[in-house]
Amino acid sequence: MSEAGRVPSPAAPPEVAAAAPDEKKGKEPEREKLPPIVSAGAGAAAGLDRGSKGQISTFSSFISTVNQKKEATENRSSPTHLVFPNIKNVRDLPPICLDVRQKQRVSVDALPSEMKAPVLSESVLPNQSKTMKDFQEDIEKVKSSGDWKAVHDFYLTTFDSFPELNAAFKKDATASFNTIEDSGINAKFVNAVYDALLNTPQDIQKTVLKGIINSLLREWKGPRTKDDLRAYFILLQNPQFSNTSTYVIHAHLLRQIAALVEADHHFLVHWLKKLSQKRFKQLVERLLQFISLRLFPAKPEEFPPITKCSWWIPSASKVLALLNTANSLVHPPLIPYTDFYNSTLDHIDLMEEYHTWQSFGNSHRFSFCQYPFVISIAAKKIIIQRDSEQQMISIARQSLVDKVSRRQRPDMNMLFLNMKVRRTHLVSDSLDELTRKRADLKKKLKVTFVGEAGLDMGGLTKEWFLLLIRQIFHPDYGMFTYHKDSHCHWFSSFKCDNYSEFRLVGILMGLAVYNSITLDIRFPPCCYKKLLSPPIIPSDQNIPVGICNVTTDDLCQIMPELAHGLSELLSYEGNVEEDFYSTFQVFQEEFGIIKSYNLKPGGDKIPVTNQNRKEYVQLYIDFLLNKSIYKQFAAFYYGFHSVCASNALMLLRPEEVEILVCGSPELDMHALQRSTQYEGYAKTDLTIRYFWDVVLGFPLDLQKKLLHFTTGSDRVPVGGMADLNFKISKNETSTNWLPVAHTCFNQLCLPPYKSKKDLKQKLIIGISNSEGFGLE
Repeated sequence: MSEAGRVPSPAAPPEVAAAAPDEKKGKEPEREKLPPIVSAGAGAAAGLDRGSKGQISTFSSFISTVNQKKEATENRSSPTHLVFPNIKNVRDLPPICLDVRQKQRVSVDALPSEMKAPVLSESVLPNQSKTMKDFQEDIEKVKSSGDWKAVHDFYLTTFDSFPELNAAFKKDATASFNTIEDSGINAKFVNAVYDALLNTPQDIQKTVLKGIINSLLREWKGPRTKDDLRAYFILLQNPQFSNTSTYVIHAHLLRQIAALVEADHHFLVHWLKKLSQKRFKQLVERLLQFISLRLFPAKPEEFPPITKCSWWIPSASKVLALLNTANSLVHPPLIPYTDFYNSTLDHIDLMEEYHTWQSFGNSHRFSFCQYPFVISIAAKKIIIQRDSEQQMISIARQSLVDKVSRRQRPDMNMLFLNMKVRRTHLVSDSLDELTRKRADLKKKLKVTFVGEAGLDMGGLTKEWFLLLIRQIFHPDYGMFTYHKDSHCHWFSSFKCDNYSEFRLVGILMGLAVYNSITLDIRFPPCCYKKLLSPPIIPSDQNIPVGICNVTTDDLCQIMPELAHGLSELLSYEGNVEEDFYSTFQVFQEEFGIIKSYNLKPGGDKIPVTNQNRKEYVQLYIDFLLNKSIYKQFAAFYYGFHSVCASNALMLLRPEEVEILVCGSPELDMHALQRSTQYEGYAKTDLTIRYFWDVVLGFPLDLQKKLLHFTTGSDRVPVGGMADLNFKISKNETSTNWLPVAHTCFNQLCLPPYKSKKDLKQKLIIGISNSEGFGLE
């Protein structure tokens, strides 16, 4: 590992660079060398899993083998073969899913012509005279007659083939609908047919499944038409796939969808984003359940052996990637990103997944780390912590070896990052210590306050973080500006000679993540997006860092009034040039002096007009959030990554970095009550009942003070209140004494107060006057 804290990343295959849009070339070469988290087929459609290569499952009694694409082309007459691209063909596909290392998504409109799917002439569809109204009338007739024949015939015909599916559900059988925004499918009719399906007799449901099997087995000649894509889109929504008895069929459907070419995937993505929130969520839940039950089957005999269907999970993950991309294209998203988390993965060997991804990247070994959106923040925290621990152990071991090789006596202190600071000179001492001990940043942190007898078992470290952050972020300190409207801090744009203190803040945040400490920092989400731009320090120091695409939404999270004003400018219907009389120049006050900055060369002479106002707004936002604070943020970025340099950061969304750094501000005191342990007390004791009556009745600010008093932080860690391991111990002292806390153990020592009033009074005094150990 170099002095800059860079981590070598897995080698990427040559196809990766080709997958990125032209605009990325030369801009971020370091990221193009990294393996994409989501491969278009390396693990998904190719059917590869943890080293198993090309093992193909049986498809009930209908499929005996699957040939490679070349062999299938030569044997078109055989109706018993499912035709899938072979491994090489699939690996040639560019990635569909948003890669957190590549920050820009390839949209269909931006695809070069050679990547776009050819517009093929659609096949002539069979006649389908039944409408949605006719179908619903048939269903109603069944209630009175009990005769399912008409309904049975409809399902039998409709699901018999892809052309029949299009004939039934296409809005206009003669139209091509070759657009990404309109699938041409009558969604209400599809929903009605599927909603009725689960209430039909078993023979009808079996008829539908047989039809799907026949459709998937049917011979394909050449590229898929848009009617084929529509059929996949319809079949994917089938609620029968919630039943494990259908998983073999479901798996083959997912495999065919995963193996589609990239441009076809983009059509599906844009069609999927048009689903209702309810249907979209159901589809995501079905796929997550499919993965979970394949990993941990309730009845293993229901499925083929894992060695025969190692491609099931990669295929499902690939299709989930399409849904995740679709969700990210909608503002606001159809479902929260957390709805893609698969909690089952918390129970697998995550470090094996991580090391597989590290070692093989985008090659023939599948890893869930290629699809980080399915890994929960709790699971990612485990990966980061264990990766951090391994780095800590490695650094400490090297220090020990160096000491022994020089025939010096080993000292246990050399295994830690030891900070000795004075409370009266907290910032300067901390900066000096971290600068001198830069090589020790990846060791376990221990803090000593000069003149105090506290032994750091974790509590002093927490207090050091809290006091330092509080001082650095104070408005009088001048490093950060607090915006009252958005309740967040942002970097001061004032120019200075030394940006080392911004680097210190970055190091603090990195140390907090590294040492599992939550900080009370209020940065806007944009900050964490910039912190992952790029997620790994570039090897070329000339490449800018902390620069990301910013929008009015990002500005609104910091300066809502200004963002509103710029939005008004964009929608203004009058003459912008005459009414606003603005140029491509902005003004900022620095220490009482007004300074001007051109947003582009000669900007002071370029008027803002109706034609160029979009450019003006974009340049203005870019200036505020990127250019005007570049040196400050770059120092902050390098500070953070000097501690946290790890490929594990590539797994994180910006929102997840914020949760790891700050924890969650949402307190659930009932959850804390349920998970609290007792020593010397029982939870039914009168004093304990008084305590919880008082605490649950506290306003939020007093609840936060209690949490800060007992744990050193008023935020909730990633794992929730249960992860605090909060303990209440009996303090056998006079009831005139105040409660005492051991923050290093998250322990509250509570005297046996005789009344609720007395307990409440003493507790409020204790938690409101808790800073320092008071030992001079």
